[in-house]
Amino acid sequence: MENLVKKAVHLANIIKKQEDVVVVTHIDADGITSGCIALESLKRSNINSDIVFLKQIDSEALEQILDRFVWFTDLGSGYIDLIEEHNVNCVITDHHIPRKRFKNQLNPHDFGYDGSISLSGSTTTYLVAKNLGLNYDLSAISIVGAVGDLQDSMEGKLVGLNREVLNEAIKNGFVEVVKDLRFFGKQTRPVYKMLEYTFNPYLPGISGNERGAIEFLESLGISLKNGEWRKWIDLSKEEKRTIISEIVKVCIEARMPLNLIKRLVGESYIISYEEEGTELRDAMEYSTLLNATARYGYHDVGLRVCQGDREAYKKARSLLQNHRKNLSDGIRYVDEIGIVELKNIQYFHAGDEILDTIVGIVAGMCFYKANLRKPIIAFANNEEGIKVSARATQWLVDKGVHLGKALMAAAEKVGGKGGGHSIAAGATIPEGSEEKFLEFLDEIIEGQLK
Repeated sequence: MENLVKKAVHLANIIKKQEDVVVVTHIDADGITSGCIALESLKRSNINSDIVFLKQIDSEALEQILDRFVWFTDLGSGYIDLIEEHNVNCVITDHHIPRKRFKNQLNPHDFGYDGSISLSGSTTTYLVAKNLGLNYDLSAISIVGAVGDLQDSMEGKLVGLNREVLNEAIKNGFVEVVKDLRFFGKQTRPVYKMLEYTFNPYLPGISGNERGAIEFLESLGISLKNGEWRKWIDLSKEEKRTIISEIVKVCIEARMPLNLIKRLVGESYIISYEEEGTELRDAMEYSTLLNATARYGYHDVGLRVCQGDREAYKKARSLLQNHRKNLSDGIRYVDEIGIVELKNIQYFHAGDEILDTIVGIVAGMCFYKANLRKPIIAFANNEEGIKVSARATQWLVDKGVHLGKALMAAAEKVGGKGGGHSIAAGATIPEGSEEKFLEFLDEIIEGQLK
């Protein structure tokens, strides 16, 4: 860790010498928060700066910024060859598996840490930003990015170097930690709606079933209304314990893996300075709100939300409604076409029916209605060819599966490009190469499991 901190200080010193910096970041919650942290720290250092959001780096994008100093956040490590080829003057703060070593790069993998659980793009970027000045308040938004990147999914809490950043945020009063049910919507949804829209895990008779969710609560004697629909944050501790106990029974009866059941309850991260009952109060809901902006081309809206713009927050909430509808429609479409099982993996092809920017989220939500012992692969059409998104369970990762490495290798075999983390990864491959890609990937996953 000492060497990693030294590198963070080194990159901060490089940045301090610049008069003009363009931040280039990714288009998800981790990317938006990473970009915000970099941009805010630059502004506070009186360095002229602006920001560019990219799905991926290519020659055309790099040619637009060759005359400027670049700070890549939450991406860059997978494109080092291209960055060097174009001789880009830059620093990189990323957590994806790097193609190779790069002098001005802060990446946990270079120091023996797993970038899928130890540091996200936002927390990596924060380690540099805090050395640019008094930017400790940016620790809270970095936690939002880490949660959005599912860095807390393995243990039900943030671990590794993320924990160091979290402790700093707690110490300075920006974040509170609460042990609670790890379902989405605790701040904003009626309890029955929170349960109805829970697909991770998939609760038989409850998930996707409004009547079933209501009857489940009524059978436990839980009052649904008190003038207004009651949310999770409105319930007493005893009511919460009763519901959690019964959900555990449902999961046991559904024969879910024990490690999944154990992670039903874990840490929730409360942003202390945000209003209770809003999406901004809980890091999980906050990150979903950001995804609802970036994945539809409204990166600037998500950025402004992170910067405290409440008009942007109103716009983001309307985008979130659309996002929820698209996810529901996506799940319904997968139900219609079905999930195809191969020897070691399972997949579906959404074509143009599900946006390539959310097909990975849909895949993750469908996982728990599929075979938990096989990675799920999702295809969707996009401008570059075919977008591939893959998700695994922690059980599979523990057995040796690393989707980032697997997709990187399989994509390269068909002329594409891929990468990511052990539990979640993505790739872009040429149209028509899906069958060959699946063959290669199936073999690679088999090798990993052995």
